[in-house]
Amino acid sequence: MNRDRTEPIRIGRIDYTNVWPIFHHFEPARLRCAPELVRAMPAELNRRLREGEIDMAGISSFAYGLNSEDYVLLPNLSVSARGPVQSILLFLKSPLEKVLDGGRIAMTTTSATSVNLLKILMEKFHGGHPVYESAEPDLEAMLKQADAALLIGDHAIRASWKSRGYEVVDLSDSWYRFTGMWMTFAVWAVRREAAAAKPADIMEIYEALVASKRISYGDMRPVIAHALRTVGGTEAYWEGYFGGLNHDFGAGQREGLSLFFKYARELGYMDKDVSIEEWRSAGPVAAPAAPPQ
Repeated sequence: MNRDRTEPIRIGRIDYTNVWPIFHHFEPARLRCAPELVRAMPAELNRRLREGEIDMAGISSFAYGLNSEDYVLLPNLSVSARGPVQSILLFLKSPLEKVLDGGRIAMTTTSATSVNLLKILMEKFHGGHPVYESAEPDLEAMLKQADAALLIGDHAIRASWKSRGYEVVDLSDSWYRFTGMWMTFAVWAVRREAAAAKPADIMEIYEALVASKRISYGDMRPVIAHALRTVGGTEAYWEGYFGGLNHDFGAGQREGLSLFFKYARELGYMDKDVSIEEWRSAGPVAAPAAPPQ
């Protein structure tokens, strides 16, 4: 789908708390280019950006890998962690050994990155062969038919607050324990034709997103207050949650993401090698990345 380039830039926004530090102080109406915000779940934004219905978005890292030839990445923006992330959680009704030996895992379909991270962890690092099933993000319903359930985002957060006796595995923490690397769950991608056609608009939006992130990191209290009002929980929980997230995209995040793509390629979940490219106002340039070890 080729959109009329006279239309305003359309920005996809993930409706998860993990992106709030980037968006909380972002005010599209105050920008000269007057972009439009499109709110959706990660899988829907992945599709809309791929089909050209929107021009830029925070999308699943895996979705970027699948379509990297069509996109460039905005520098210094991501959803990453180096250790526990508290919102990418595998709930185990049965022992992990049973799950690995042909057990059934019900998976939310809202994020391609988390689904494929789970597969990499189960198959490459644990040597397991579970059966994967797609399901709506309802923990009790998922575990009626499965031995384990993968939840992400706010669904995972709310489920983790309720004590049900399940063992819970934080996939980001597992990735770090096995690799020692950052895990990047989402990146900010721009369609190449939009970057080429409207570089000034892209730059204005990019600078506003980075400024919003900077303000949030200077004082996270407004973001935490918003989480308390809309999601619930406690101030201490949200301080720990946002404290465990990172929204930069530097050398460490690129290195970890390159390793993630490498493993996905080895296991057959990705059919090509991925070259990570960042956008610059003068044009896209290859991002420096250390080779995976």
